[in-house]
Amino acid sequence: MSGTTIDMAVFAELQEAAGAEFVGELVGTFFEEAPGMLVELRAAQVAQNADAFRRAAHSLKSNSNTFGATRLAEMARDLELGGVTGSSAPLDALEASYTQAAAALKALCNG
Repeated sequence: MSGTTIDMAVFAELQEAAGAEFVGELVGTFFEEAPGMLVELRAAQVAQNADAFRRAAHSLKSNSNTFGATRLAEMARDLELGGVTGSSAPLDALEASYTQAAAALKALCNG
C-alpha cells in the first residue's frame, strides 16, 4: 500500500536527513494534528469560511508533502486552490486518502 500512497524517495530522503527516530516523532505529530485539520475543513465548509478552509487545506498539503504523501497533498492543494464549496464529496475523498496515508506511514515507521 505504501508504494502508491507514499513517495518512497521523499520519505527516504526525509529519514536520511532527519533520522528515522525523529521522522517517527514527526509522523506522530502529524497523526495528532491532521484529524483536527480535517475537522477544521468540515467546519469551514459548513460556515462557508473561505479563509479558514484555505488555511486548513494549505496546512494539510504542506504536512503531507513533508512525508511524501503526494496523493493526499494533491487533494489538499486542489481544495486550497478551489475554495470552499457546498459538496462534501471532496472532503470525504480527502479523509479516505488521509486514512490510507496514515496507515502507510505507520507501517513505514514500524517496519
